[in-house]
This record gives sequence, structure tokens and C-alpha cells, in this order.
Amino acid sequence: MTGQPLLRTLSGLAMLLGALGAAAQGIDLSRGGPVEVTATDGIEWRQGEQVVIARGNARAVQDGVTVDAERLLARYRQPPDRQEGSRQQAAAPGRPPGATPAASAESPLSGGSEIWRLEAEGRVKITTATDIARGDRAVYDIDQAVLVLTGRNLSLTSGANDITARDSLEYWSGRRMAVARGGAVVTDRAEGRRITADTIVAYFLEEAPAAGGATPAAAPRARTPEGRDVPGAGKLDRVEAFGSVEIRTALDVVRGDRGVYSAATGMARILGNVRITRGDNQINGQEAIVNLQTGVARLVSTPGARVQGLILPQQQGGEDPLAAQGSGGGAGPAGGARGGAAPRPQGGAR
Repeated sequence: MTGQPLLRTLSGLAMLLGALGAAAQGIDLSRGGPVEVTATDGIEWRQGEQVVIARGNARAVQDGVTVDAERLLARYRQPPDRQEGSRQQAAAPGRPPGATPAASAESPLSGGSEIWRLEAEGRVKITTATDIARGDRAVYDIDQAVLVLTGRNLSLTSGANDITARDSLEYWSGRRMAVARGGAVVTDRAEGRRITADTIVAYFLEEAPAAGGATPAAAPRARTPEGRDVPGAGKLDRVEAFGSVEIRTALDVVRGDRGVYSAATGMARILGNVRITRGDNQINGQEAIVNLQTGVARLVSTPGARVQGLILPQQQGGEDPLAAQGSGGGAGPAGGARGGAAPRPQGGAR
């Protein structure tokens, strides 16, 4: 059977690819369950390499998640208990040198193996009821529960939110966290909001409770300081941006070194070399608060730092170009945020 293509649909491959799964509001490939795999050019088992390959319009479908690609590869291994059994067989007296233990020669379709890595190549598209991820190549590490997309036109769409990147796009299932690297952009189509940076880390709220009221075991549910559930659970929670950060409102363009945005409040905090530009006018500082609901950006004064600005004479019949900023560049919002440490990605995504 080694190297021989199986020119038919193998629903029996469900066992091997049983690590595929999906949460209602996010792509999660670390959960088990039956999978149906189809491919127009066949499915091949390479025993020596411990890999199963599906070629030609390959598709894996499992309870709400679909993986489409030109080629799918599932790399498998023996569970720890079976590895110990194989070692004992190999060390058994009288066994011919170099003989393959029975467990390692067993077909991955027989139920004796577990998948540890899934790879998709060529026009990759991963979909659930709410999410779509695209790229040229996808690698999913089952042990770490991390999906990495590379290639051209990288994107992750979740509801009304779009995340794109140039270099790589990661999704950490257990942390409900997406990391976009290189020319990263987050767009909220419903609210008309757009954030760009060199690297963006987006966190998603917990998905809605499952049927029957059961809540999937994962990160704690996001709550307000009063203990109430945050509206819109299962959607974008916050965005952390690093390097060449830019936020656009209807009136202003705000740039800085790093920032954090709360989807629930529509507020963004920008730190480091902040510039607020409106038309030909610009004010500079070290911190700004941007209200993306009202479109108003305010520069916040910091101890020992001076606020600078270049304001051109207003056009005839026009308004003061920075009048909409209310208190101007000196005072921050009530109880305003101050300097402090820059936001950083969690869980090792740097």
C-alpha cells in the first residue's frame, strides 16, 4: 500500500485528521471529531515518512470547518503508549535486526496513530460559519494549537472584521488571538474603522454559549468592571499595534509607535512620536486618545514633555482646522491614560 494512491473519497481518514475542529466564532483545529476528506487526484499513504497526502482540489470537512487546498498533508505519529510498545518489540530477543515493529507498520487509518501537524498548500481557504482564512500555505501545529498562514494575499475575516498581512498571519486557537506581521491592517467594515501597523495582535472575545447553555472550556468570559458580560461576545475584543501605527477617522490621521484599541468602547490609545494630522495642520506629542465613535483625536500632555503644533491660517469662510479637538493639545480625558508600558502580545507572539 505504501506510495499507492487511493483514488476515492476516504471518510476513514476521519480518524487520522480527527484533530481538525472549529469553534462557533473562531478557527480551532485542535479539537477532535470525524472528518471527511476528498481529492480529485487521490489520497496516498507514505508509511516510511509517516504522512498521508491528498492531492487535487483537496478538501477536509469537519462539523462546521472546511479546509480547501490543492494539496493536504497530515503528518502522524504513534501515541506515547504505543511508542513504548514498539520499543519493547524492537528489543525482543530473536527479532531480526532492522525489522519494523508491527505498530509502526500499521496503517494510520486503523486508529493506532495520532496527527501532530497538518499542512495545506496552494490556494488555501479555511472556512467556518463566521470566519474565512486565506493564504498560499497553511501549517497547523496540533500540539501548540497554532495556525500559520504564509504567501500572498493573507487574510482572516471574522464577521465584520478583516485582518490582512504581508509576511505571515497566525491564529492561536487557545488564546483566541491573531497575529498579523508585515503591513498589517485591521478593518471594521461595520463601523468604517481602520488600523495599520507593522505588527498587529488582535484578541477575540469568547464565543457564544453552545446549545443547551454549555460554554466551551477556554479563556474566561470577558466582563465589564461591574461583572456584566461584554456585549458582542465572540467578536473582536481589542487590538494591539506595534511599529508605524496609523489610525484614520473622518477628520484626522493619527500616527505613532504603538497603540491599543478597544472594540467595545471604540477608543484607541497611541503612544510614542504621536502626530495628529488634519489637512495641512499637525500637532505632535507622546500620547493621544482617539475616539473612533466620534472621530475626535486628543493629544495628551505628559510630565516634562511639550506639545508642538503647526496650524495654518484657516481658509476664508472655513472653521478653525483643529476646533473639533475641544480642549486642544494639553489636557487629556477625565482620568486620562498616561504613559506606562507599551502593550505587548501575549502567549509568546512577539
